[in-house]
Amino acid sequence: MKQKFMKKPTVVEAYQTDKEVIIQTWDGPKKASIGDWIVILRGEQYPYKPDVFERIFQPITPIE
Repeated sequence: MKQKFMKKPTVVEAYQTDKEVIIQTWDGPKKASIGDWIVILRGEQYPYKPDVFERIFQPITPIE
């Protein structure tokens, strides 16, 4: 029987790169181009194209 699942909210750190870099991921090296977002999750880094990043992630407003 099929069930529905929702991805748990996860807080990540991220930055936009200003140069091309190769990132070593668990499934092999990935290229990040200028303007791509680098997401850091549990010590691992993953590159995301800006349009994909904006669909998946939302900024968190800091509590003052």
